[in-house]
Amino acid sequence: MAPLYLLRLQTALASHFDTIHVVTLPDGEAFKTWESLNLIFDALLRHGCDRKTVLFALGGGVVGDMTGFAAASYMRGVPFVQVPTTLLAQVDSSVGGKTAINHPLGKNMIGAFYQPQRVICDLDTLNTLPPRELSAGLAEVIKYGPIADMAFLEWMEAHVAELLARDPATMAYAVRRSCEIKAHVVGQDERESGLRAILNFGHTFGHAIEAGMGYGRWLHGEAVGCGMVMAARLSQRLGLVEDGFVVRLTRLIERVGLPVVAPVLDGADNAGRYLALMRVDKKSEAGEIKFVLIDGSGNALVRGAPDHVVAEVIETSCHA
Repeated sequence: MAPLYLLRLQTALASHFDTIHVVTLPDGEAFKTWESLNLIFDALLRHGCDRKTVLFALGGGVVGDMTGFAAASYMRGVPFVQVPTTLLAQVDSSVGGKTAINHPLGKNMIGAFYQPQRVICDLDTLNTLPPRELSAGLAEVIKYGPIADMAFLEWMEAHVAELLARDPATMAYAVRRSCEIKAHVVGQDERESGLRAILNFGHTFGHAIEAGMGYGRWLHGEAVGCGMVMAARLSQRLGLVEDGFVVRLTRLIERVGLPVVAPVLDGADNAGRYLALMRVDKKSEAGEIKFVLIDGSGNALVRGAPDHVVAEVIETSCHA
């Protein structure tokens, strides 16, 4: 995002800060690593930055997560501001204070809860998003309907064309309502000791897809979109929702351009590979995988499920 928006941000900050240093980070989940994080620490230490330093995260979710983690860690905490430029970051990762990097064995397993001083969403930045990135961001918008607000899901179903066309008023409502729902949930459970976990609908399966394929092969939102289909199917298998809800959600996810057929991660033991990856999910407890499931439309819960049922869902989803 630096070629597009860095100069504008520097100009806006020039009257408030005597010195502005720039660190350009590599893009994509594959670079959400210690090595990339150290680029920030190297610059902070090289320039002698102190506790009055403010970090500004200009970019998507990867940049925001790494900048937030650096801010939480440097001198045990310096202020930072989120300036998200992707839809996914604006409706999800920039809000709520989760910061992290990935580990080869698990996504977002190393990080901290650390709130930004401010989140600035400039909707004009969405006009430069590639279509694939826009669709990935819509996955995080869609998730809010099944877990908290079915009227919002119905609104999305009625406005798919406008969302894909990036209609300003439609996008503004989608971003605002998403942030309202997330802020309401986070306000009740900042550290994810209970309720906040419902915001991970689709993420247990989705994180396994990302780790199993190799970070960056699928975009995060693509993996989450497919993961929501799998989580909805698991909810149906456990008797929590009707089959019609699964069909409805799958159709919406497909309409916005997201994959609904899961990748095969291991030709010899595909379900076993998924299960092994999901056991290192942050919601797992003593090796038991916890899933965010839909318990009737607009309501979510977190619970385990028998491995054989999960395995059936995985194989069905991979060969749909």
